[in-house]
Amino acid sequence: MSTNDPVNRLSDATPAPLSAVGAYWVDAWQRSVLMLDTVRRRGNTYLEQSRKQAPHVLSFDAELVLDGRTLARPVNYLLVRIKPPKDVTIDPTKRPFIVFDPRAGHGPGIGGMKQDSEIGVALKAGHPCYFVGFLPSPVPGQTIEDVCAAEAHFIERVIEIEKGTTEKPCLIGNCQAGWQIMIVAALRPDLVGPIIVAGSPLSYWAGVRGQNPMRYLGGLLGGTWLTALAGDLGHGVFDGAHLVANFESLHPDNTYWEKAYNVYAKIDTEPQRFLDFETWWGSPVLLNATEMQWIADKLFVGNKLGECAITTRDGERVDLRNITSPIIVFCSHGDDITPPQQALGWLLDLYRDDDDLIRTGQTVVYSVHQSIGHLGIFVSGKVATKEHAEFASCIDMIDLLPPGLYEAVISEAGPDTARADLVEGRYVFALEKRTLDDIRNLGINSAEDDARFATVARVSEINKGLYQTFAAPLVRQMSTDQTAEWLRNMHPHRLRFAALSDQNPAAPLIASLAEKVRADRRPVDDANPLRQLETMAAAQISQSLKLWGAFRDMMTEQVFLATYGSPLLQALVGVSSEDESERPHAIRDLARRTTADAEEAKLRAGMDRGDLLDAIVRALLYISHGAERAGDERGFSALKSLSAALPASLKVGKERFKEAVRRQSLTVSLDENGALETLPRLLPDDRSERRRGLDMIRTVFESRDRSEDETARFEEIARIFSPSSPKLAATPSSAA
Repeated sequence: MSTNDPVNRLSDATPAPLSAVGAYWVDAWQRSVLMLDTVRRRGNTYLEQSRKQAPHVLSFDAELVLDGRTLARPVNYLLVRIKPPKDVTIDPTKRPFIVFDPRAGHGPGIGGMKQDSEIGVALKAGHPCYFVGFLPSPVPGQTIEDVCAAEAHFIERVIEIEKGTTEKPCLIGNCQAGWQIMIVAALRPDLVGPIIVAGSPLSYWAGVRGQNPMRYLGGLLGGTWLTALAGDLGHGVFDGAHLVANFESLHPDNTYWEKAYNVYAKIDTEPQRFLDFETWWGSPVLLNATEMQWIADKLFVGNKLGECAITTRDGERVDLRNITSPIIVFCSHGDDITPPQQALGWLLDLYRDDDDLIRTGQTVVYSVHQSIGHLGIFVSGKVATKEHAEFASCIDMIDLLPPGLYEAVISEAGPDTARADLVEGRYVFALEKRTLDDIRNLGINSAEDDARFATVARVSEINKGLYQTFAAPLVRQMSTDQTAEWLRNMHPHRLRFAALSDQNPAAPLIASLAEKVRADRRPVDDANPLRQLETMAAAQISQSLKLWGAFRDMMTEQVFLATYGSPLLQALVGVSSEDESERPHAIRDLARRTTADAEEAKLRAGMDRGDLLDAIVRALLYISHGAERAGDERGFSALKSLSAALPASLKVGKERFKEAVRRQSLTVSLDENGALETLPRLLPDDRSERRRGLDMIRTVFESRDRSEDETARFEEIARIFSPSSPKLAATPSSAA
């Protein structure tokens, strides 16, 4: 600016204290102008995204593979292939990754919004990568079942394309997409490889008192009749902006103050990051009313997925116990949308004890972050470059795990790390055995709370029935496409984005002022007393809103507990606390139990039959059977290096190896002593083959530190595998 500028003259002519005041107000005024311009740019982005046929926030180039609108039962979903960056080389022999984005109000692309994301780490690990997104508007008449069928078609197409590998695709489902791919995997277990569900709710009533208020929302609204009303007002279409509003209501301090103030306070560095995120956050999509009603009735209020109470139009029951691939669960204590109890509680719904889980052949690995929020589970660069990268690089190891429950423990490798040469990257990826009691220790509902949620489900059915009988016909007669569109445009979430854009008459003035401010920006020093006072005032406002939110959540919980804990209300809707004396479980499947019993009998009868591969696998499982740690990437890396040097006569395919791991793990779990006693009968007479087998076991054993018990078990195995140890003769019963 010119030296004749009055602000300059004032700054030069006034004492230091007054100069500090003037400098602050110049900075505050400039930040205000730049903040308004940032909001204007956000509004323009919103309008630009609204005009696109397929808006998204992917930071990767992609090519269309399959349009869901061309299927026999069309849906608004798309399968695209991610084009790797120039500095990334894809290995066609590696399993493909397919990332499914959540249709939970926002548009697609969050799983690939950053280079350090799920897609980014999969590409860097050399895996072919695909992405499943969606268009802003649904195909009329599409259902959730149609969407799941389309996703199965997408997986089939990827398998057809990636002929260079025999590995089944790894599926990643973020948030709401997690339960969708779990349903797909339950109905088509033959298609899928390892499944990663990140921040995905699967047990909707679960939670801890005082921490998870969102699970009470359905009860306070009287059930899902409001979902039906919203769909009718939308003329058969449900506005995803309602879901976004629910998310925003969780944290009034962030929604109404912190997010905006953070941009205002850091106006010289923060706007672009803010605008990138708001591009996704401010583009709500639509669902068919029947889709949203299904989600609300079957999942949010009904909680039917974990109890195997969902059936397809053909009468097929969706049973998550049908999934044969490893399931990997990402969750966080800092996530109040999908807390760990909701991400993992389905295991308690499906299985009565650990033996039940193992006999079903289910392998589940979970990782619980201590503090990161919901979006950070699949967006944060910190998580993506650590947890996601480690899982991507160790996915083949997980695919070979024996049935059971494990927790992933990721620790930084240091100078004292044993066999650090076997560690890929900075971190050691280890798997520790867990039990269902570890899931229970995260927090479960009491019998009284389960009765309350069951009461909500009954009240919801009654209220929805009353609405559909008496009010819905009138609402549907009043609703038109035009009224529905007007209501969507007037939704506060959309209105605040559109209100200040270049369509606003004041926009040219704001843009002009912003350019002048940028040309002569005068940021004030953080030591300025008024700037410090501003920071303190901002913190007080934030804290006040946070306290108000905590008080609101406390009252929400108390009202819910009192209302739905009423014996009168429970009796009126036919719920008895005595009926809820035990945690609800999935319906016991007699056919499944009969199959498991038959397999157990077959295992006992064939315990003394097998080859050298079976012997090696059984020995390794026996050594680690009593240990908390099931293994880590060092042992897997050692085993891969050793197996690569084996002669062709001893090499087996991965499927044969997986089958041996599953059979021998069940054998050791079923009868540890019997498995050890009959182990010599699996060994060949050839001394060199025995020695080679023992070398493989020793290499894996020495890849990390071991406990005294594991060392003693290894010594037992070494004696059995010793070339001088005789092979036991088969018993008459086993020979028969």
